[in-house]
Amino acid sequence: MEDLSIGILQFDQVWQQKKANYEYIVALLETAPQMDLLLLPEMFQTGFSMNVCFADDWQASEGLHLLKELAERHQLAIYTSIMVHDGGKYFNRGVFVYPEGQVKTYDKRKAFGLGGEDQFFSSGKNEVIVSYLGWNLNLQICYDLRFPELIRNRVNAAGVAAYDILLNIANWPQKRIAHWDILVKARAIENQCYVIGCNRVGIDGNDLIYNGHSQAVDLLGNYLLAPHEQHGINVVVCSSSQLHDGRKLLPFLKDA
Repeated sequence: MEDLSIGILQFDQVWQQKKANYEYIVALLETAPQMDLLLLPEMFQTGFSMNVCFADDWQASEGLHLLKELAERHQLAIYTSIMVHDGGKYFNRGVFVYPEGQVKTYDKRKAFGLGGEDQFFSSGKNEVIVSYLGWNLNLQICYDLRFPELIRNRVNAAGVAAYDILLNIANWPQKRIAHWDILVKARAIENQCYVIGCNRVGIDGNDLIYNGHSQAVDLLGNYLLAPHEQHGINVVVCSSSQLHDGRKLLPFLKDA
């Protein structure tokens, strides 16, 4: 497999203002560097809101339609989450959109009880690993990061790992950002994978402050992109040879 370039968009989501968030992303991508995959923060249209009045009808999601258009126009994949209404329930639904328009979904499995998410949104039941350009990508959303049992990597009889990169999109507040920094590194080391964390900045409608710290970590716990607080897109390159060589030198996954 070839190296994979991943863009991480860290921005100040406008609280419950879908149009404003759409316009920001559309404009930014017009001058963005080339990349294979783009991550946007959790609930990219609204911020981390419990107001289900803003949920998209899954069968006619305006947000998903926009993501498909952008993926095709810029020939990249996009991963983010959308607040949706589907089958009489509400979900914080991860969407992985391929350049050709295909969509794979992941419903957040760990609802954030401290913030009341469990009172409004149904939890997903399944791990979701998608394949893209030869890489296997494990999809996560924010609070999932605290639960290592959800995504324990493993190898098959041929010694091939279940996934290569863990993608976590978040609205993780400043007051617990030290936890985020530690957990991102821990997930990378214990699963011998790249971990890409995409968070937001700014202040939301609940007066929670977000200072970003979007980052990318390799299987040894080294930063490809160190935690930072700036707006904009940063592109990192995940090296297939480095991943292969690292797992060969330190074959820990076979003992899991």
